[in-house]
Amino acid sequence: MTEKIPVKHIEPGTQKLEVYGSSTAQEGVTKTVELYASRKKIYVKKIKGVFQGLRRYSLWALMLLYFSVCWISINGQQLVHFDLPARQFHLFGITFWPQDFVLLAIALIICAYGLFFVTTLFGRVWCGYTCPQTAWTFIFMWIEEKVEGSRNQRMKLDEADNDLSKVIKKGTKHSLWMLVAFGTGLTFIGYFYPIRELLPDILAFDVNAWTYFWVGFFTVATYLNAGWMREQVCLYMCPYARFQSVMFDEDTLIVSYDKERGDPRGSRKRNSDYEKQGLGDCVDCGMCVQVCPTGIDIRDGLQYECIGCALCIDACDSIMEKMEYDPGLISYTTEKRLEGKRSHILRPKAAAYALILVTAIGAFLSSIITRIPVELDVIRDRGALYQLNGMGQIENSYTVKIMNMDTQDQRFKLHVYGLEGIRLMTTSEASVASGEVFNLPTTVEVNPENLTTSSNTIVFEVISVDNSKLRAETESRFLGSPE
Repeated sequence: MTEKIPVKHIEPGTQKLEVYGSSTAQEGVTKTVELYASRKKIYVKKIKGVFQGLRRYSLWALMLLYFSVCWISINGQQLVHFDLPARQFHLFGITFWPQDFVLLAIALIICAYGLFFVTTLFGRVWCGYTCPQTAWTFIFMWIEEKVEGSRNQRMKLDEADNDLSKVIKKGTKHSLWMLVAFGTGLTFIGYFYPIRELLPDILAFDVNAWTYFWVGFFTVATYLNAGWMREQVCLYMCPYARFQSVMFDEDTLIVSYDKERGDPRGSRKRNSDYEKQGLGDCVDCGMCVQVCPTGIDIRDGLQYECIGCALCIDACDSIMEKMEYDPGLISYTTEKRLEGKRSHILRPKAAAYALILVTAIGAFLSSIITRIPVELDVIRDRGALYQLNGMGQIENSYTVKIMNMDTQDQRFKLHVYGLEGIRLMTTSEASVASGEVFNLPTTVEVNPENLTTSSNTIVFEVISVDNSKLRAETESRFLGSPE
């Protein structure tokens, strides 16, 4: 769909108008602007270099972790297992419960501010080196190259008629894509359903329909995102590309082209005196565009589409080496360095993110170290303030809730203190299964002579009979009329 927009507002004396970028127009001339442009397939050229090698190792390491961690068990318990039906989350030997929600909140804060801190210092290194979308896209691109050939061969194949050779190559590629996608979906569900039981149960049709649905969902999602949509996910679906500018400043490390050194661009012969021709170091070969997975030209300046993968750096450095020029025409740099100014690593924004990050990490570690897998809650009977029994003692009734968050069943003993002569009138022991919330009705009595006010603070405590370190306490109120 296109729309003809009349050019009416022109800056006096400049004959220049800003319409979706810089364009020159004359009075009364109309400009056709594409409102909806169809996607142009990007054919990424293979390149070798320092950053490509770094990403290859980092991505394969991440893939190895993703596909292997769910198969590791400690004492029969899967190393990472989110057991939703049992409401248990097993992470590296520690079991968490919904009651540990505060730990999840702190963990999310750590992830968020960790991303903010890294982005402020190093730009979009997350996108270029560790993002799952980048990881699976590069795997799919690697498969595509192995099956269909180089960039030029892939372009010719797409333009060729649908003969047997093309059908075989395309079929092989999509079959391998689907195989990787299925392994991805199966592994993801394996973090929620014991992985050693999942595959046999699926083959034996011994799982419910939701299991098939979610395996299929993540298989199709991986196949579409990494195989077909690719850069479209980064450009239009990922919110990070949109709000990253909030964290960027003139000292943020970005992939950038040195215009002062590279322009004017132009082709030339090797070892020619290009400076006399009025040319810069850029030979205008277009390699930086051909290797870009999002299809941008880094020479146009900083763009939100850039994921910081540095493929253009490796491509440009390879050309500079052939031309016997200095590397670094495209490099990781900052806006201040490009302007010849000094760049600073430590600055207020980065320091603020670092302070919040360190505080959150400290709080998280402290919570983990001091965490006791038992929780105690006491609810006072609101039906009666208090009652006087036949022995002249004042009684208050309570419901004690004991939550056993340990992986083993426990036997707990209940204690109460805070007033002289206070004692429990009901059973003080309870056997609580792992993950169970046990309700224990109890009655507490106190001699009225020991009351100083009508409302007194008392403390309930539960201690495991088998493990004295497993204990919890909470305060409550004891009501009565003092004598």
